[in-house]
Amino acid sequence: MADITLKNLGKIYPNGFVSVKDVSLKIKDKELVTFYGPHGCGKSTILRMIGGLESITSGEIWLDDELLSNIPPRDRPLAMAFQNYKLYKELNVHENIALGLKLRKLPRPEIEFRVKKAAVFLGISELMSKKVRKLSEIDRQRVALGRALVCHPKVFLIDEDFSRQNEMLRVQMLSDLRRMHEELDMTILYVTNNYEEAVKYGTTIVLMKDGEITDIRDKANLTDYQKISPVDADGNI
Repeated sequence: MADITLKNLGKIYPNGFVSVKDVSLKIKDKELVTFYGPHGCGKSTILRMIGGLESITSGEIWLDDELLSNIPPRDRPLAMAFQNYKLYKELNVHENIALGLKLRKLPRPEIEFRVKKAAVFLGISELMSKKVRKLSEIDRQRVALGRALVCHPKVFLIDEDFSRQNEMLRVQMLSDLRRMHEELDMTILYVTNNYEEAVKYGTTIVLMKDGEITDIRDKANLTDYQKISPVDADGNI
């Protein structure tokens, strides 16, 4: 199971800026939740707090019955894909994907099994011996996804900047994201400032503004108006 519960979550930076204000949310196992809102609304900060990249000012984050703040970031059963995915260009694809598993000292047969399975899923099996520096940006992005997948995460966190604002990269990333959700039954949280994208790919759409959740929409119950407009009856995003 991979239920995520945010309880009165808050983030205030040392300069006094309030990024996240008293956010409470329950995300069910195997959901693909898209967080939509303008730049600076707190959506990426929430993902970073779940992943342990940002400290929590107030509130709690639970993964099933575990309080995540009690678990060091490296030990959380999560995978994160943000803009800087830090591939090692002097290593080949296989070495990059396997690196995290080697650091965890998994048995070699298990490492090989996981790496091969991820490579087949992402369609990069023929690239395994190539140096990362010789790959296209799309293939580098897939290598980064593969490195995350082999860790068998309960939850996948992915920020829109992972695609580096390149339209071709973005389309491919979203296609891979949908397949991961549908075929691997993963709980996925995805941040975007594109409402049509949020509706197309999310099973649940969380709308945010000024650090707060303004609406939560179930894709299955969206009206035609809500499918084309992020604005609710009160004029909130």
